[in-house]
Amino acid sequence: MTHSPKRLLSLFVALLTVSFEIGVHTPVAAAPPRGNEITPAGSETEHVVLFVLEGFGQESLQGGTMPVLSKLIKEGSVTWSANGVRPALRLPTMASLVTGVPVEKHGITWNFFEFSRGYPRHPSLFDYLDLSGGRDSAIFYMDEALYQLAKPEPYTDYQLCGALRPECGSQKLVAYIQQYLQKATSGHGYGHAILSLPHLLVVHLPEAGRAGVAHGWDSKEYREALRTVDGAMKSVLDLFKEYSILNRTTIVVTTLSAKGTDPGAETPTTDAPVVPWIASGSKIKPGNLIRQPVSIIDTGATVMKILGLETHTEWESKAVEEIFQTAAVTPAITRRPKKH
Repeated sequence: MTHSPKRLLSLFVALLTVSFEIGVHTPVAAAPPRGNEITPAGSETEHVVLFVLEGFGQESLQGGTMPVLSKLIKEGSVTWSANGVRPALRLPTMASLVTGVPVEKHGITWNFFEFSRGYPRHPSLFDYLDLSGGRDSAIFYMDEALYQLAKPEPYTDYQLCGALRPECGSQKLVAYIQQYLQKATSGHGYGHAILSLPHLLVVHLPEAGRAGVAHGWDSKEYREALRTVDGAMKSVLDLFKEYSILNRTTIVVTTLSAKGTDPGAETPTTDAPVVPWIASGSKIKPGNLIRQPVSIIDTGATVMKILGLETHTEWESKAVEEIFQTAAVTPAITRRPKKH
C-alpha cells in the first residue's frame, strides 16, 4: 500500500506530536515560588527568549497594534535594516538563523519538510550552546517545514503545530509552552529531555505574515494578526515573570520575512529582505539604535554572548556588540588636603 507525500508528512507529524500530547492532563508538581523579582548584585543573564516573527516591519507598529513589542524596542536596541538571506524563504532563512551560515553553506534551498534529506550537516546554535556551556534549548515552531531543523538531541526539546493541525495558533503554542515549563520544572519531565527551565526558548510566531499573504497587507485581518502575535509575546514573558526569571532574561526578536513578502512560497519573489532585529532586557543598552551592520545570521553568536559564552567556530555569525551595556566607571574620589 502506498501513501502520498502529504499523507506521509501528516503521519510523521502526528507521531512526533503524540509524545507531547500524552500527559497534558498529568498532574505536575508546583512551580517554583512566584513573587516579586529581586536581581542579585552582579547577576548575569541566564535565559534568552528568541521570538521569530514573519511579515513584520517598522510600519507594522503603526496604530498601536503591538504595544508589547513597542515597549521592548523603547527599552532595548533595534535596527530596522538587518539583512536576511537568499532565497528569502521560511526554511532556508531559519536554517541560516540556527546554523550561523549562509544558504550556500548549509545547502537548504527548498521550502518544505523532506524526510529523506535529513538534518543540516552544520552544527546548530543549540549544539554550540551545549558544547560551550551545557546550555539547554526548547524550540516551538509553527510550521511543518521546520521539522527539517528539529534534530533530536539530549539538550533540546521540540514542539510543533502548524497547517496540518488547523486548531493550531499562537494561543495554542503559548499553551504548549506553559505546559512544557510546568513539566520541565516538575523534577520528572514527563518524557522531556530537559528537566529545568531552558536557557534558550525559541518561539516561532508566523501568523501576521500568513494573514498578510491571505488577506492583504493593509487588511484588518493583518492588523488583528499583529495584535495576536503581540499578545502571544506578552503571554510568554508573563510566564517568565511568574517563574521569577524575567529580570535575568534577554529578549531577542527578528523576522523571517518583511511586510509584503511570502516566506512560504515555493520560490522567492524578492531578493534578500531587509528585516528588523531587536534585543531588550537584561544587560541590553536601552533606547539604542544599532548602527553596525547586522544580519539575521548574527543571531546565534549574539545569543551565545548574551549567555556569556564564546564562539570558537567557523561561523559567519558575529555578535552584535553595540547592544550590550558597558560597565559604569566609578569616578575617582579627590581628597582635599587637611588644613593644619
